[in-house]
Amino acid sequence: MPKRKRAVVTQPQPPQMQKRMRRTKTICSCSSPRFTDNSAGSAFCWYEEDVWTEIAKYLDGKSLVMLATTCCWFHGLIMEGSIWKYACLRDLQVPAPLHVAFNWRNLYVSAFDGSHSYMFRQKEKHIDWMRIGAFSVESSEALLTERLRNPTKLPEEDTMQKMLEACGYCVLDNVKAGIWIADLQLVRCPVCELNTCDGTMQTLDARHIELFLSEGYQNGSWEYEHIGSHDVKKHVDGASGAIFDLKHLNDSPTSVFNLKSWVGKPNDWQPKAIITLHSVAVNTNLQKNEGLQVKYQVMRAGAGGEVVSIRISQQLL
Repeated sequence: MPKRKRAVVTQPQPPQMQKRMRRTKTICSCSSPRFTDNSAGSAFCWYEEDVWTEIAKYLDGKSLVMLATTCCWFHGLIMEGSIWKYACLRDLQVPAPLHVAFNWRNLYVSAFDGSHSYMFRQKEKHIDWMRIGAFSVESSEALLTERLRNPTKLPEEDTMQKMLEACGYCVLDNVKAGIWIADLQLVRCPVCELNTCDGTMQTLDARHIELFLSEGYQNGSWEYEHIGSHDVKKHVDGASGAIFDLKHLNDSPTSVFNLKSWVGKPNDWQPKAIITLHSVAVNTNLQKNEGLQVKYQVMRAGAGGEVVSIRISQQLL
């Protein structure tokens, strides 16, 4: 390529001279970074897999899909499981589980497409919901409670019902390890068939990330089962519920049981929630009332299978 002549500052030229020196070629936009380095014998390539893999880490699910539709090369790259795994763990803010049974792209979609459990069960009863977040279960045991205070000791009663009546919390075993997604659901009274009924029920609804993709859930063979209930026959300040990975129970109390840091003020009636790496809790302040009925339900992956979904519901008496 010839070297450009060095510019020299001169006196202004006459108009006719300026006209003769006018450019005959327009300035082109820069085409960098596509270039050829003859001395190195290499060329920049638009399709650098490592570069685009790194760029993909900064894109959300919608942007990843849009990029995948641009051409076959990008489609093949974006469909790589490692990209969707990174996006899923990044957006859910949880560590990677040891094993998943489905590809990460489908797991991402099921987590972020706006689906919730009442879209598949009792849709006519559903009123509203909000996503709380995700937490991780490493052990096979979980502590379920309706009281937002650190238990001094674990319950020793024989049955779930006795645990709930004596302590207001219970221990659930055979819980599926991995990523769990938590939502707060507001539904109509489950025992009333009147559309005009004002009765509502608040539900802390947690599910394993693979639940919506499982055949047993999709075909309806997995159903929720009632494992216990507890009536509080006096005024309560709030409807609360919490789920803890029992192995990490002592890791969470600082944040979850520090109610002043997240529970609303007494005259704030909006639901509040908190989520940590291994627990989730909700609370809704209540006006004057005569007590609550608290129900505990679980869904198992078939008869005797692992627990894949948990519900803690509160309804005014």
